[in-house]
Amino acid sequence: MVYDLGEHQRQCPHCQSELKPIGEEISERLEFVPASLHVIEEVCRKYACSKGCTVVTADKPMQPIEKGLPGPGLLAQVAVSKYGDHLPLYRQEEIFQRQGVELSRKTMCGWMGQCAELASPLVGLMKEQVLSSKAVQTDDTPVPVLDPELPRTRTGRIWTYVGDAQHPYTIYDYTADRSREGPDEFLKPFRGFLQADAYSGYDAIYQDPARGVIEVACWAHARRKFFEAQSSDLMRSTVMLAYIRLLYDVEREAHDRELDAGDRRALRQAKSRPILDDIHGYLETERPKVLPKSPEGQAMAYTLSNWEALGRYAGDGDLEIDNNGAERSLRGVAVGRKNWMFFGSDNGGRTAAVLTSLIATCKRLGIDPFAYLRDIFARVAAHPKNRLEELLPDRWKAARGPDTS
Repeated sequence: MVYDLGEHQRQCPHCQSELKPIGEEISERLEFVPASLHVIEEVCRKYACSKGCTVVTADKPMQPIEKGLPGPGLLAQVAVSKYGDHLPLYRQEEIFQRQGVELSRKTMCGWMGQCAELASPLVGLMKEQVLSSKAVQTDDTPVPVLDPELPRTRTGRIWTYVGDAQHPYTIYDYTADRSREGPDEFLKPFRGFLQADAYSGYDAIYQDPARGVIEVACWAHARRKFFEAQSSDLMRSTVMLAYIRLLYDVEREAHDRELDAGDRRALRQAKSRPILDDIHGYLETERPKVLPKSPEGQAMAYTLSNWEALGRYAGDGDLEIDNNGAERSLRGVAVGRKNWMFFGSDNGGRTAAVLTSLIATCKRLGIDPFAYLRDIFARVAAHPKNRLEELLPDRWKAARGPDTS
């Protein structure tokens, strides 16, 4: 927008001569243009033989939901709003009403289930990639689930599985409870390092030599226990927190120097290993002096019982010191849980797991999840199954170039 002086303002107030342009001042401001919905009318022309032999109708491209109302952009908007921005369907219903469109939450819920079914083969391929990682991080969080047979909600579970740098996908899995059958079934094909908390459900996986899964524990979990024990034993807890901080200082140095796996391992062997030896010696010396059931005693017992798994990261530069990558991947679920309150059923949990896997992986890769889902929903139904890997988020990003964020 250009603003100019009026004709009477272009005269010098002193000598009345005409003012000449000498430049311009440019400023910027942001304005908001509300989103809009469009009705797209699709016409398929029909042709008939003049002798009445046959009638032929032109085909139209396959739709994400066959004979359904929504286009891929609308489906992507609803999915990202709910599973990426944690906007419940009843709030989206109100937003669409303000735009003059009646879309019930029940209708949109059905759309999301159909989208999850459409994208399930792609997420299955992402799962295969994650389980091909050298190291996988995992964690879980509770989610309330409606049960028609109960007067209240029951507790389901969302599990996260974070692939390594060579397999940059984050996959979620829903189970109706926290039994070990969930991760046991999911991780059946996996061979490698599994980094998790000390949940006992993983023990059978680690202890079975045929599984080939090696436990890596999390120093953030150990640190949390000593932090919580400060109120009962400030001195010993402070010593342990200081030791653990030294371990993280080494990790920060490796990050700042952008070391590769080999150099990171060498740095850990030189600096972290002596600290670990000191920590172990301190715990062995002090443990007999504290009550076993005290917070400090329990923190020490936790650390020593998981000592081998806690120290394993120091011997391999590809491993992380903690499981924070998996914990961060569950923050969105925790935020969403405060908004949508509960899953309507186990099927709703599975739908959320599929669509959240796609959206979280897009965010991890710096991809706009709306742009990705809109394109995927438009293409996946007709895409050849033997070329499905072309639609994986990282390969989709590479094919489209750098401008996908």
